[in-house]
Amino acid sequence: MAGSGPALETIQADGTDGNCVTFVLHDEDHTLGNSLRYMVMKNPDVEFCGYCITHPSESKINFRIQTRGALPAVEPFRKGLNDLMGVCQHVLNTFERSMKEFRAQKEEEMQ
Repeated sequence: MAGSGPALETIQADGTDGNCVTFVLHDEDHTLGNSLRYMVMKNPDVEFCGYCITHPSESKINFRIQTRGALPAVEPFRKGLNDLMGVCQHVLNTFERSMKEFRAQKEEEMQ
């Protein structure tokens, strides 16, 4: 049920100092999982990044990041989310600009 608990949980692997973390994202699916994995993997300090859907009847994903060295896994996670938001904003701006141009063109044709 949406909104019945935290949207994000973290599970740190035993024996690590924060460079290997599983983020549990509730009410999410492949749409966010795959695009976020792509953005996080662009970071050269990330050794491993992957996700899985726990079960088809549950709407949550386990998103795991392991970094090289002492970089905390939360840093590329945060950067990946911010980069993804930037890409989405660019797509939205481009779409809205194109729609505005299209409507203006159709309006000219009607006159």
